[in-house]
Amino acid sequence: MTAMLAAVLNGFNQLSLEEVPRPQAQNVGDVVVRIKSCGFCATDYKAIRGIRRNVKFPFIPGHEPSGIVAQVGPGVVHFKEGDEVICQPSGYCGFCKHCRVGDTHYCEQAFTTGGDGPEDVWPGAFAEYMLTRESCLFAKPANISFDAACLTEPLSGAWKGVIQYSQMQVGEDVVVIGVGGIGLLCLLVAKAAGAGRLIAVDISEYARKQAIKLGATHVVDPTPGDGVQQVYNIIPEGPDLVVEAAGPIEAVKLMVNLRRRGTRWNVFGITTHEQFELDGGLTHFLEGRMDASFGTTPLAMSRAIRLMKTGLVPMEQVISHRFPLSQIHQAVAVMGSPEHNKVVINP
Repeated sequence: MTAMLAAVLNGFNQLSLEEVPRPQAQNVGDVVVRIKSCGFCATDYKAIRGIRRNVKFPFIPGHEPSGIVAQVGPGVVHFKEGDEVICQPSGYCGFCKHCRVGDTHYCEQAFTTGGDGPEDVWPGAFAEYMLTRESCLFAKPANISFDAACLTEPLSGAWKGVIQYSQMQVGEDVVVIGVGGIGLLCLLVAKAAGAGRLIAVDISEYARKQAIKLGATHVVDPTPGDGVQQVYNIIPEGPDLVVEAAGPIEAVKLMVNLRRRGTRWNVFGITTHEQFELDGGLTHFLEGRMDASFGTTPLAMSRAIRLMKTGLVPMEQVISHRFPLSQIHQAVAVMGSPEHNKVVINP
């Protein structure tokens, strides 16, 4: 069997470049994609470093890919070899009660390619080739680069969280806590949707500078401990929407403390099992409404592709680093530093 190069995680902090068998499109609906670009998500980094523990070894990470169809299996009718595609990492059956109402990311037979969530995890895209299914593919528009296209999945999550779930409206004041990769995408979606005052909160000076470049009207450094006061100095009436896109529990607590009556808030960044407290009565009288955004759907992917195709979201500007697969360990090191936005791997 033909071999390919892949980054294989054999244990926490045990990532190695290995020659592994190239996948084959054998079953109905199977498609093998030659990976051109794959975004490096924080959840990939957490798996590699052992910050998240729900990983079965050996594991090939990488769930934000774009590429070219290399082989199609039986019954594939919508794509052919040579087509340029964007891959949705979350696979679904299309027939269970969740799929029938559009919640494909809740599918009872779900799988993920290189990602997190379902029990069924397929090898991901930190490799030269990846096996997926036809239903997970989208045609890549010609005016979108492979590097930009591979970020469709995180952009779709940002759209789903900010627009579909938290229902941001034109002119609303929005606070994004944590403006690394996913936070910048939430910021860009909010900007494209017509946010009024758009405040980026981050402890990193690098991240704050990038947020200003990409459209934040204000930035806040919460390090002195007065993050709430700084935000209210900018918007005395308080935010309409707060998006937590940072990850640490301190960011979630800041989000809770920023609420005023009617504030909507989205728990987006934290993926580890940590706890925070809510005052029940206060939450009741504030009419607090909490949302979250995990995974993606065909609807969200389609909306993200439209945002890129029309130029409403300049994805190339979000990418700070690019590495060939052979330099995956350098990419891991950058992911652990504060001075990066989206990192892209080019197998």
